[in-house]
Amino acid sequence: MSTIEYPSELLYAICAHVYASCLHAADPSLDPLITSATGIPTAHPSSAPPGSWPEPVTRRTLANLCLVNHAWYEAAKPWLWHKLEVRLPRTWLSLVEEIAWNYEEETVDIVMDKTIKAATNAAITSSSSHADKVAVLKLEESLFDSYDSPDTTISPDLLSPVPSRDPSPRRLRPKSQSPARWKILRSINDAIQDVMDRRSPGMYVPTPLDPRPGRHVRHLDFNHFRTIGMRRSVEEGVNSRFVTGDRVQALLKELPNLTAFGATEYMDGALTLPVMNELFLRGTPSGGRGRPTRGRALIDSHDVEEEDRERRRECKDLEAVDLTGCVSAIFVNAFTDFVNAQLLPPADSNSSGEEENGGRRPRWVAIDDLTFPGLQRLGLRGAKSILPRYLGPFVLAFPSLTHLDLSGTRVTPDILESLGDSRTVRLKSLALARCTKLTSESIKHLLIDSPVTSELTELNLYGDMTYVSPLTVEHLQEIFTLAPCFLGGQLVYLDLSSAPINKSLLSLCKPQPKLRSFGLSHILPLELKAVTDFLKNNAPNVEILTLINTSPELDIVRTGTNRQSRQSSIALHTHLIKPLCTPPFSFSLTTTPVPQPPPTRLRVIELSTAMLCGLGAGAGAWRIVRSKGGRGWYVDTASGWVAEPGSGQGSVLRRDLPLGHPIRVEMEKLSDANGNVSSGVGWHARKMEVLHGYGMLGREDGLYGAVSFAYQG
Repeated sequence: MSTIEYPSELLYAICAHVYASCLHAADPSLDPLITSATGIPTAHPSSAPPGSWPEPVTRRTLANLCLVNHAWYEAAKPWLWHKLEVRLPRTWLSLVEEIAWNYEEETVDIVMDKTIKAATNAAITSSSSHADKVAVLKLEESLFDSYDSPDTTISPDLLSPVPSRDPSPRRLRPKSQSPARWKILRSINDAIQDVMDRRSPGMYVPTPLDPRPGRHVRHLDFNHFRTIGMRRSVEEGVNSRFVTGDRVQALLKELPNLTAFGATEYMDGALTLPVMNELFLRGTPSGGRGRPTRGRALIDSHDVEEEDRERRRECKDLEAVDLTGCVSAIFVNAFTDFVNAQLLPPADSNSSGEEENGGRRPRWVAIDDLTFPGLQRLGLRGAKSILPRYLGPFVLAFPSLTHLDLSGTRVTPDILESLGDSRTVRLKSLALARCTKLTSESIKHLLIDSPVTSELTELNLYGDMTYVSPLTVEHLQEIFTLAPCFLGGQLVYLDLSSAPINKSLLSLCKPQPKLRSFGLSHILPLELKAVTDFLKNNAPNVEILTLINTSPELDIVRTGTNRQSRQSSIALHTHLIKPLCTPPFSFSLTTTPVPQPPPTRLRVIELSTAMLCGLGAGAGAWRIVRSKGGRGWYVDTASGWVAEPGSGQGSVLRRDLPLGHPIRVEMEKLSDANGNVSSGVGWHARKMEVLHGYGMLGREDGLYGAVSFAYQG
């Protein structure tokens, strides 16, 4: 029985669709992922059936396709290696061994010998005549002759007049300190193809196969990486690290198509200056031939630096970098050295860059011409050890930003002012939570007067009782009435916690029909009636509302008596839940009344720990769900986005889910767990999802999920 052979392009397209089946849509569900079997994904946003396949299912499918035959293996392998998440130390070491090039075990000469022979064999296989095969064999002999003689020049057959052409293999070989395997293979293939075009026009030479999968990797993050629980001593943790700067650098050299990189506080000691250079100087920043290096202490007289620049020039630009929680001294020093070497003027130009400049514009603005146009999403949440004089030039060097998370950093009004003057940045998502150095005037100026924030759909200005929002009543009034992002009604996520908001200010805010997640925590004077009126009249599509330490009716922290707890619970249901989540009553003696939907879509309310304890076991379908950390929510377990297969109507929000419905079952399980849940369980994220571009509505787990949903700050 003969097997049917399909074109490789068709197999590749099938594997691409398999990989895409686990990706979330731009309009995702706000609920935690449901892992139980609930049917085939149908529509977005949807919780049941889910809007996408679970990622383990997709990876297992691709792995099984690799076992079918060689053709399926070649088609599925790029997508199986497309995204890498480092989880365990031994997995990391295996990953480095699989991708990185060990120069001691496999020298440049050995790789070139194997590659030339493989390319020659492929050319002979594709040759249709005996003359072509003889020409190919002569080509191999000429390549080896020029390759083996150390004192001769490059063969004329390998020279090309095109300036942008890859350098020949001969140029890569002599004493290179940082060769890249993919670069050598590409150069050899281009050289052979060029020679064959001249000798036998139209003859195709297949690209030599590289067994190392580094060229397929697009995404690399350490979100799930942990060393806790390995019973290692303090000395082993300091002197015998798994993730080191040399290993990360060696890995990055073999990832020419990397576009997303995520780091955490568990491995930020590996973010050395060479690693920073490998990350940010790839692609366009290294594109200018002959561009003088701006570093003073890093300048080397021989050609190693030029070779590095030549190799990085062939790499793709990074699109997303997440450095959440990176605060180690090694990272901060490397960050400082990188900014000094690449973005700041020489030290002798009288631009030392003091933190305070008497209200004047800092000297570093618009001095350097090195930019990183490819990067669109940047996360620096919690990187509080970086000084403003280095943070400013770094952020301003990215002219194409759409997502920016500076929560918990030392960002200053000067940096916001310079960011607002950008002619190219158009932010979709901005997070400035708990930034102690910002002023109300600087935030107002950025939101009202700058086109940078005119297209915002997600804005996080969270503050709490420790780091109160700097906004004033006067500036809030101007923001509500003049800011383009508020006037356009395009906001889907908004957090104004700890801002001095009152009933009159809420009445000035324009309708926000697309708002889905709204933060109003730590505003004690704000009454529940004002919140209810705003949601009912101006933001009826809000699904998630945060009210931690908000409203005098819910203030049971100072009293803590049982009577006050009962009164607060009654007030919550009477003044908020019933008016917003209950369908209006209708009665008719002649006709059957048509059921009307509730006034709003509110179904999750975040409350303080004391308030949640006062609610007890909840009321009806409303149950308490606690996160792995200190946050907790009051959830309507009978509400959820449901898609009916074959209806063609997409997903709809239902309020009357039966007891056995998968969404209700999952929510009740989360409630019964009493906080013994994964780090990705929760609502109203406090951290921006950067690597995939889902912003403040993105779902994350691991350490990123803990920062998003578990921690109060």
